[in-house]
Amino acid sequence: MSNAILQEDLREKIMTDPEFILEDKDVMRALVAANEKALGGNIVDLRGIAMDRLEARLDRLEDTHRSVIAAAYENLAGTNQVHRAVLKLLDPTDFEAFLQELGTGIAEILRVDAVRLVLESVQKGEDPVVKKLGHILTVAEPGFVDTYLKAGRQSEPRPVTLRQYRPADDEIYGTGSEYIRSEAALKLDFGNGRLPGLLLLGSEDPHMFKSDQGTDLLAFFAGTFERAMARWLS
Repeated sequence: MSNAILQEDLREKIMTDPEFILEDKDVMRALVAANEKALGGNIVDLRGIAMDRLEARLDRLEDTHRSVIAAAYENLAGTNQVHRAVLKLLDPTDFEAFLQELGTGIAEILRVDAVRLVLESVQKGEDPVVKKLGHILTVAEPGFVDTYLKAGRQSEPRPVTLRQYRPADDEIYGTGSEYIRSEAALKLDFGNGRLPGLLLLGSEDPHMFKSDQGTDLLAFFAGTFERAMARWLS
C-alpha cells in the first residue's frame, strides 16, 4: 500500500472518528509537540499551554476519582465487617459463650489481634467467672474507664477513641500487651444506676486505628454491644 493511500485511509479514519485521536494522550502530546516545533521557539502557543493545563487537570481528576472509589470501597467493606460482627453477637445463648466469642469470632471478623472487655464494679474479691475468662474480661474499680481513656489528658473522654497506643503494662491485654500498637476504645453505657464499661480492640498494626479516622461504624457496634450485654447484666 502506497503512503498516499495509507495517509488517505488515516485521514478518513480521523475525520469519521476524531475521538480516536482525542482520547489517546500519547498521540495528542506528539501532535502538540510537533505543532510547537513548527511554530518555532520564539512563539508562544497558547493552545499548547491550554492543552498542558487541561491534561494536568484531567490527571488530577482521575486521581481524585480513584481516591473516591477506593474510599467508598473501604467504607463498604468496613460496614460489612461490622454487620457480620453484630450478627455474631446474637448467636451465643449464655454469658460465657458470649464473652468467648469476643476473643474468637468477633476478633477474626474485625481483623484485630485482641479484644478485651472491662467492667467497673464496687464488689471486692475475684469472681470464678472472671477468673475463668480473664483473657477476655477484666473487672476494675469505679473511675477506671475514664482514667484509661483520658490517658493523662484533661479533656472529657469520647464514646469512641482511636489511637496509636502501646500499653504501659499487661493489666488489660495480658502477655500480649507488648505487641499492641494501636487500639479502638469503645466506652459502654449500660444505663442508669450501672457503672460504665469499656470494649477494647487492640491491633499489632500501629496504623490500624488512628485519631483521624471515622468512628461512626464503631459507635454503631458499641451501641449494639451495649444492648446485647443488657440481657446478661439483668
